[in-house]
This record gives sequence, C-alpha cells and structure tokens, in this order.
Amino acid sequence: MKTFGASKEFLMADDLEWEVVGEGVKRKIMGYDDKIMLVVVEFDEGGIGYKHEHHHSQVTYVESGEFDFSIGDVTKTVKGGDSVYIPPHVLHGAVCTKAGTLIDVFSPMREDFME
Repeated sequence: MKTFGASKEFLMADDLEWEVVGEGVKRKIMGYDDKIMLVVVEFDEGGIGYKHEHHHSQVTYVESGEFDFSIGDVTKTVKGGDSVYIPPHVLHGAVCTKAGTLIDVFSPMREDFME
C-alpha cells in the first residue's frame, strides 16, 4: 500500500473544497492517516452512491436526510441518527430519498480518494 502520511491535526470545514463525485453527490475528506479516514458526503435528493465494493471496512453515520441503503442483498431505509457497517468486499450503495449528509469512516484509508 502506498503511504500518504497524515492529514493536518485540525481541518476546518470552511477551509476545504467540496469534491463533486457524482450528480448530486459531493465529499470532503476530513482527516486521515494510513489506517483510518473520515469523509463527509453530502447528497441532494435523488443523488446516488452507486453500488460498489472495496477491501476497506466502512462505518457510515447518517447525519441527516434519508437514504435507501443496500448492503449485499439487503436494502433498508436509514435516516438521521442511524448508522451502517459495511464489511470488506461486500457490494453496497445508497440512493438519497431526502437530501442529507453521510459521515463515512474507512479502515484502512481510501487510497483511491487521494489520487
């Protein structure tokens, strides 16, 4: 694995640019080292986090909004205050049904987000 060092200790949201990652979906990387990464992902209503899989463990906290979240063959509606755990190599994705924000934590960090 390529190493990226670590982020600054303090990352102020207003100082970071949003990265558009899909129609109605944008993210900010809010802290990382080679072992962990935290990412804020903002969705417009109808925004799609297309189904994908990766070798990282992932925990997602729903800060706000409502999402139809699929993990493997199971789809459930999650809303502000809920969270999901996604094991490595499991197909997952989300469709935003009410505009909102997800907080994603990955271990190890997502090298592909850095390139």
